[in-house]
Amino acid sequence: MGSLIVLAILVALVLYAVSIYNRIITYEKRYQNAWSQIDVQLKRRADLVPNLVETVKGYAAHESQVFEEVARSRQAMMNAQSVNESAEAANMMSAALGRLFAIAENYPQLRANENFLLLQEELSGVENKIAYARQFYNDAVMQFNTLIETVPAVFIAGPMGKKAAVFLQIPEGDREVPQVSFGASTGASEA
Repeated sequence: MGSLIVLAILVALVLYAVSIYNRIITYEKRYQNAWSQIDVQLKRRADLVPNLVETVKGYAAHESQVFEEVARSRQAMMNAQSVNESAEAANMMSAALGRLFAIAENYPQLRANENFLLLQEELSGVENKIAYARQFYNDAVMQFNTLIETVPAVFIAGPMGKKAAVFLQIPEGDREVPQVSFGASTGASEA
């Protein structure tokens, strides 16, 4: 009878350890999937950029430095191999696109261009999806990190070689949102 109780306890402990192992793997896959969703949106944004640049070039061909910066940031994004490299390239592209849109402010004909407006709207939608995906990714990373750093999972995660995942953070200089307006200036205040 005593050996049966010991065997039942051992089986329960093994099942509990397997349950923790499965949770670790599930949470790890969840944050990896969340990163994949960000990556898809970043690639979508990178695909929109050449069309946007060509549209702006038609009106502001002399702004070659900004176009080169956008091209470099797009190339960096396409070549990124890690979460950190992708995040850095995405931040670089956001800054370059901000400068590109600032240039567009100086060309009323461009702001009225149907192709430009369509690309701007599509890019805005992608940016919203990226923001949501980043939030989801960071939530998934928090859940994974919390799991592998708390008892009893820490005793299983360590031997599995699981380490804390990296949160996506906005660089200190990018925390302020640039104010860019694509509407015509009317001088009237909005209510």
